[in-house]
Amino acid sequence: MPRARYKSLVDAFARDIRAGTLVPGTRLPTHRQLATTHGLALVTASRVYSELEAMGLVSGETGRGTFVREIALAPGQGSGQMAVAAGMLDLNFNYPSLPGQADLLRTALRQLALSGDLEALLRYQPHAGRVHERAVMARHLLHRGLSVAAEQVLVVSGAQHGLAVSMMALLKPGDVVAVDALTYSGFKVLAETLHLELVAIPVTPRGPDLAVLQQLCRRRPVRALYCMPTLHNPLGWVLGLDQREALVRIAREHELILIEDAAYAFLVEHAPPPLAHLAPERTVYVGGLSKSVATGLRVGFVVAPLAWVAALERTVMATVWNAPGVMTAIATGWIEDGTVLQLEVQKRQDAQARQALAAEVLAGVEYISHPSSYFLWLPLGEDARADQVTMALAQEGVSVSTAEPFAVSGHVPHAIRLALGSVDKSALRAALLKVRRVVE
Repeated sequence: MPRARYKSLVDAFARDIRAGTLVPGTRLPTHRQLATTHGLALVTASRVYSELEAMGLVSGETGRGTFVREIALAPGQGSGQMAVAAGMLDLNFNYPSLPGQADLLRTALRQLALSGDLEALLRYQPHAGRVHERAVMARHLLHRGLSVAAEQVLVVSGAQHGLAVSMMALLKPGDVVAVDALTYSGFKVLAETLHLELVAIPVTPRGPDLAVLQQLCRRRPVRALYCMPTLHNPLGWVLGLDQREALVRIAREHELILIEDAAYAFLVEHAPPPLAHLAPERTVYVGGLSKSVATGLRVGFVVAPLAWVAALERTVMATVWNAPGVMTAIATGWIEDGTVLQLEVQKRQDAQARQALAAEVLAGVEYISHPSSYFLWLPLGEDARADQVTMALAQEGVSVSTAEPFAVSGHVPHAIRLALGSVDKSALRAALLKVRRVVE
């Protein structure tokens, strides 16, 4: 097929979709029907739809067909997790905050201003953090069931930076990384940036399908596994001890690096031991204070085997040189005086109250969550389309995320994730009532 004719067909579809002639949700002809109608080779017809999908105008769904996407969403709504528009009720991001946290910051800044060590914070810090700060982080991790030496802890600029440092230091472009079929969207962005190949592990109600992971490791040269064993985002599971031990056995058999994301682990009381405790020789444990304290406090930690620390430290140097000294001083001060533990307890209670509110408002609606989490996963009905539901909610002034940012496999389920931690409870009730009305 001449290129001009092929492109003209793509342009015609694009023009009709953007003009609204083909409305969102329209099922387009099958690849074979398109080929027959326009006298194309089947591979060329498939290429037409591939280009339209790359343009964000259609979505192909296995077993259902190719559909026109909703393209009228405001920037940041629905398919991505960007900053939401002003005036929207934000059920897209989680930035949980408690009353009085601003006063805590004022007090901390005053105390820091009177500190005899203030001038030292204006200079470069050691790449992995000052020795006493690493020791404070190590003591804090005892509350997570993790006993490590201070030398194994690196201070980083938030958990996302910790993930980036871990991936840059321990993996190389082209490496294969196993992940849950629905996983944290920020990890997907990092993997794409670092040219890593993600392979999806099917999910079950209890966690990843470990039998499939075992088969995958026998077929492919899997280098690492990224997982969230304690409060998975977005599905909310907490892996049991038996599952963690089985996962560790697979990792040891196939010499996998385990990247354990513990961003939300503080919300779960009496969780089983971290993977970093069960397999300390091959696990990098990443967490931070964004969710437990405040998203603006960009302080996190990476825990790793001593053999990996030098490479991780070099990567911290290459990316930010060192975590901000002032922020780290405030964070470690709050850890030492018990403020962080107090906030973690209060936020756990806050998350439980919000889940109870969601259970009340969404009674009878099937969704997936953990009773202490700040989010829930809401699968949509057989005929519902996530982009249309998201658009309808945006018109109601509610921002949510579709499954697209979280999906790794080619199949993107029609579902939405609701973040419960970013608006006050009265506004949350109003937003959830709108969600219920739209999805029903």
